[in-house]
Amino acid sequence: MKLRSLVSVAVALVAVFILCAGGLGGLLASGSATAGCIPMVTTPGSTSDSTASPPGPPILWPAIGDWNSDQVGNAAAIVTTGARLGLPTRGWVIAVATAMQESTLRNLAGGDRDSVGLFQQRPSQGWGTPAQLQDPVYASEKFFDKLAAISGWQAMPLTEAAQAVQISAFPDAYATWEGPATQLVTAIADTAGLPTDGLAGCGATGPWTQPVLAPVGSGFRSSDRPGHDGVDLSAPRGTVIRAASAGTVRTVRCNAVHADTGAEWGCDRDGDPVRTRGCGWYVDIDHAGGLLTRYCHMDQPPMVTVGQPVAVGQPIGVVGSTGHSSGPHLHYEVHHDGDASPNGAIDPVPFMAAHDAPLGTRP
Repeated sequence: MKLRSLVSVAVALVAVFILCAGGLGGLLASGSATAGCIPMVTTPGSTSDSTASPPGPPILWPAIGDWNSDQVGNAAAIVTTGARLGLPTRGWVIAVATAMQESTLRNLAGGDRDSVGLFQQRPSQGWGTPAQLQDPVYASEKFFDKLAAISGWQAMPLTEAAQAVQISAFPDAYATWEGPATQLVTAIADTAGLPTDGLAGCGATGPWTQPVLAPVGSGFRSSDRPGHDGVDLSAPRGTVIRAASAGTVRTVRCNAVHADTGAEWGCDRDGDPVRTRGCGWYVDIDHAGGLLTRYCHMDQPPMVTVGQPVAVGQPIGVVGSTGHSSGPHLHYEVHHDGDASPNGAIDPVPFMAAHDAPLGTRP
């Protein structure tokens, strides 16, 4: 799957921007920026719930990016099942990301050992019969039932929540799909007329929130890196990056050049710590009071455009390693006086702590 083309096409199909102040903001409870939105969750219903609304007319799902119509239809079955059972949108994203990893959203007749269907669930482990597990709705219900039974799942990073359900041999692989799953779920929900509260302003409990929940690596202007105008947050590739505060997008740019010649390196591939200069795919956001935040090394074209208003916690891109980078992480900067140059940079660690969104910890 080409994640870059998925994001760019999905963004063209549906605007991700949803203001979470006001009505939608009231639906959010506390949680982490990386873990996503933590809206109030109702108890999942039963498949035999006689009060459930009758299904509407079937939707003929188009291809989105590298996902064909069958794959999008399977993702839609997951999303609409989650909505019917009362799971918040965070659960839909976890489930779709899991199916992306397990089956590339294909309803497989067989897999490793006796694994079957979208989630590669195994009849021998009590998930159901092979025929049942090839029903996307049934398989989704089983996934959501187990997810909802996990204490604290809404506050977990996506890969941890998915692993708690699946018990996979590759527990970290699910993180790769958080960005693409968020985009696809948003597009499906928009088409189906489902509420998408929770996909934009996630993990925000105040005017500021962490852009990702990850340890702080290289610090601000350390003795060995005096020109390092921000901090590196060690999040895995594909982790959703969120706007640290509400504002307006100033810059969306690919900045990656050969260190020796200045020729374009490009952002369609990873950068290099020696051979590449620049921020890679990056976004600048202007905030009230002359503040500016910068988010560097995104894996693919950002989810936002210049001049677009963004809400606190809104997804703006995913972690990658483009530009001057030795591996996947988010380089995060804070500037004052509206000055995007190094002269305006301040240390993000004490700034974010002072704004009740300390980096590297849960709020």
